[in-house]
Amino acid sequence: MDSGKVRIYELSRELNLDNKDLLAICESLGISVKSHSSAITGTEAEMIRAAAKKYTADRPSPRKSAPVQSGGRKQQQILEIRRPDVNRPSYDSIAEQRLSVRRIARTGQGYIEPLLNVGKAMPLHMVLIPRGTFTMGSPKDEPERNDNESPQQDVTVPQFFMGRYPITQAQWSAVAGLPQAQQTLDPEPSHFKGKDNHPVEQVSWDDAVEFCARLEQHTKRPYRLPTEAEWEYACRADTTTPFYFGKTLTDELANYDASQTYAEGTEGTESQGTTAVDHFGIANAFGLSDLHGNVWEWCQDHWHGNYKGAPTDGSAWLAAAERTSRVIRGGSWYNYPRSCRAAFRDHGFPAYRYDYGGFRVCCAAPRTL
Repeated sequence: MDSGKVRIYELSRELNLDNKDLLAICESLGISVKSHSSAITGTEAEMIRAAAKKYTADRPSPRKSAPVQSGGRKQQQILEIRRPDVNRPSYDSIAEQRLSVRRIARTGQGYIEPLLNVGKAMPLHMVLIPRGTFTMGSPKDEPERNDNESPQQDVTVPQFFMGRYPITQAQWSAVAGLPQAQQTLDPEPSHFKGKDNHPVEQVSWDDAVEFCARLEQHTKRPYRLPTEAEWEYACRADTTTPFYFGKTLTDELANYDASQTYAEGTEGTESQGTTAVDHFGIANAFGLSDLHGNVWEWCQDHWHGNYKGAPTDGSAWLAAAERTSRVIRGGSWYNYPRSCRAAFRDHGFPAYRYDYGGFRVCCAAPRTL
């Protein structure tokens, strides 16, 4: 009896196999699938599980990649796979624990915000981003670059905490129910409603700042939006390529309009909306996910047409006119891959709301928590 539909990417995580390897197994079994998001029957899934046992026995550690050397310092793997942890305690038990910095598998140090109760949905997972210096902006030979991504300059960023994922709809609703700081918040603003672990969208810069203010009031921890320099530094994670994956992007790595290609990339399908923030199960060397595509992310900074005169200490670059447009980063489900590059930058007016615009939060890294 068929036990229901299963997605290829779900089976890939369960079996600890790359999507391409799992697709090869499907082909050998005569199971027709088109991509990592294709659905198969429960019976087909059982056939694949049986075949995968022999495959993995003959081919050890298919998901491992060699450590990357950068700046004389050994890094974590650039691609880190997030797999379900069946031994992880329930969120309710986590919420009762005292907040502390601790080692989190494959992500370095970080913490889960215990006072943001989102029930069975994903909690707010904050990752410690280490202090470091990086080259901000794009080199002149980067394909499809813009002049506003220059001149390149070295920026030193102090350590801070950053959300592993963009703020989700469930997290937004929880904070929208907290006491008001400066303005009201719509508890369900998203166009793609009813998806707890999808990123919240249709939130303005003003809305995002109010979210941070309410969360700070509630937790007594200094939550805020990232600066533009912090965002790019965290996204790159010691890489210098257009994407932290490498020189190109595919729709097996991120959610964007893949009907257009970038550099040597392959053509995919046009995205129809957001995906869950942990949909691809991939993190960069700092332990952050979903930075390329899905939703644009608001930053603190006012918009400037280039980096001439920009700060080099990781701080926000602000203008005298308070209502000047604000920087957005990362691209979205709606955009072509060129707009999802680590160096790509755009802007929006602080009161505007888009169904492709969201944000993630940062927090200062105190000596003790």
